[in-house]
Amino acid sequence: MVSSRATTPEQYLKELPEHQRAAIAGVRKVILENLPKGYRESMGYGMITYSIPIERYPATYNCQPLCYAALAAQKNHCSVYLMNIYGDSKEAAAFTAAFKKAGKKLDMGKSCVRFRSIDDLALDAIGNTIRGVPPQAFIERYEASRAKTAAGRRKASAGKRKVKGR
Repeated sequence: MVSSRATTPEQYLKELPEHQRAAIAGVRKVILENLPKGYRESMGYGMITYSIPIERYPATYNCQPLCYAALAAQKNHCSVYLMNIYGDSKEAAAFTAAFKKAGKKLDMGKSCVRFRSIDDLALDAIGNTIRGVPPQAFIERYEASRAKTAAGRRKASAGKRKVKGR
């Protein structure tokens, strides 16, 4: 399952093959036990998402709820997406170190941790990462990131104008 049309997390789980259902349900339990108040579990992008509701923070670049974490079953693996470690080298280093300390092999992209079984994961590391950033702090990180991106575009654009005007 790469993308689901399920409208609830429970429906999503029912659609999964048993081995993926067990893995996703286990990680979902860890996320829900550690999710700071203010985030909402829902369906988005064909997967289970944990986000800041659009009515609380509507100023997203894509007019969608600000995604904090997500769970998905892919064709050959499952994924947990941890947006609070994406672009934060300190958080990413702590997360990587926690996996190493737990003796687990980390298969990770920028925010995506891939796994086949719940036994592949350092669940304490995932719980700590989820628990670590309350919604207001995540909004502030998001706004700082967007400001850097906008500032970077303005700076590059100004540089191009100077070159043309020589």
